[in-house]
Amino acid sequence: MQKQGGVILTLLRVIFRKPSALVGATMCALLFPILLFAVFIDLQGGIENPYFSLFMYLLLGPLSVVALILLVSGLIRVRKQGVQGFYTYDFFKEQLTHPERCRRIRRLVYLATFFVSLFLIFLGIVTYSGHRFTDSMQFCGTFCHAVMAPEFVTFNNSPHSRVTCVACHIDRNAQGVAKAKFTGLKQLYATLFNSYARPLKTPLDNLRPTRQICEECHRPEKFHGQKLVFIDSFLPDEANSHVQTTMIMKVGSGGSEDRFAHGIHWHISEQHQLHYVALDKERREIIRVALRKPDGHRTVYYKRGAAKTESNLPERLMDCLDCHNRPTHVFRAPGPALDQKILAGQIPAALPFIKREALAAITREYPDAASARQGIAAQLRQWYGSHYPELAAARSPLIDQAIAGAQQAYADNVFPQMNIHWETYQSFIGHRNNGGCFRCHNGLLESADGKVISRDCDLCHVIVAENAPAANMPAMLRTIGR
Repeated sequence: MQKQGGVILTLLRVIFRKPSALVGATMCALLFPILLFAVFIDLQGGIENPYFSLFMYLLLGPLSVVALILLVSGLIRVRKQGVQGFYTYDFFKEQLTHPERCRRIRRLVYLATFFVSLFLIFLGIVTYSGHRFTDSMQFCGTFCHAVMAPEFVTFNNSPHSRVTCVACHIDRNAQGVAKAKFTGLKQLYATLFNSYARPLKTPLDNLRPTRQICEECHRPEKFHGQKLVFIDSFLPDEANSHVQTTMIMKVGSGGSEDRFAHGIHWHISEQHQLHYVALDKERREIIRVALRKPDGHRTVYYKRGAAKTESNLPERLMDCLDCHNRPTHVFRAPGPALDQKILAGQIPAALPFIKREALAAITREYPDAASARQGIAAQLRQWYGSHYPELAAARSPLIDQAIAGAQQAYADNVFPQMNIHWETYQSFIGHRNNGGCFRCHNGLLESADGKVISRDCDLCHVIVAENAPAANMPAMLRTIGR
């Protein structure tokens, strides 16, 4: 005959006699209130530290599951020490045939069901929050400071800074999520053991399909018409003359219901297919281009001097990233980086020769970011103190502002600890340094019947004015408009 409270006492005896159950119960008692409080604080948005979320969701969360497993396994493995009859038919029959004991068991069942349900709900919240945390921009960008700092900084400066990392990097299905998490474990291993590449290799092979990503927002059949583009820059003269290059970009269309593909976005039209072969993984040197028209006719262009038997190299279907290869992690060249700061007023154009001298300062080689800050400041102060001593004395805050702007231009684009310097990552928009458009449109790719992929700039744009004084641009545009 069991005494009053016998079931609870028996459970307590089992817990204290089984080391695994005792460890599990102790861990549950310690972890549950900590996790409950931490989740409440996190849901209120009170803590933004990624290490807090890491500790809570990726350490305490799994530990709570381990604790529950230890506790349950200890309760199930009851075989000795005077409790052999626990969980047997006779034991439950004896308990359930006495009204008082039946009521106690019923209360115990209700209580156990309540706590188990509460724990499962809580565990679900922790699991979901942990998954959400590992998908957050905070986790991707700030948890591994040294590794992801360049990507996070350039991401925040990009046109897509409000698009989450996982929107491009993780496919939206169970297989994609699982693959991303396993890939993340490999990346974590590389980070812990300092074995990651410097700089990180691009292009990535594990992105979601490009068309699937981009066309969630950008509809190629709606790319149409022409776009007037202004490119601001400042000359390296004493006045830091503000000039503009104005051009009409033939954006065109990828094809729509009533129009054939034309213009720049002709390249990704579904009305035809463009495939190419590159000699390098970075896709900078293209040696073969194949165009398949809607009627099935295929024209192949080979680069002069390249072997036509490179059949072992992979052929790639052209998509958005073949031109927009830096849509998010945008690294600027030193000149445009300074132009942007001057245009925004972060570097005062009133300082004589500031474009030229800042360009000289930021393009020097520095071993680390701290040395760069000190070197840029020292070089600009020394130059203005030597060449414009009166200005340096009278307008010291203006020089300080220019130094801060130049330092920021450097810090936004150069990361010595990751071996990322100016031009490490080349953008294929445009045709700087014979890259970008000129990978194919270089006059060197020719078909068997003598057709050549044109180098004519007017295929993509019409230059209205090049490096014209910005002050004259409104009048020039009005003249063109007439």
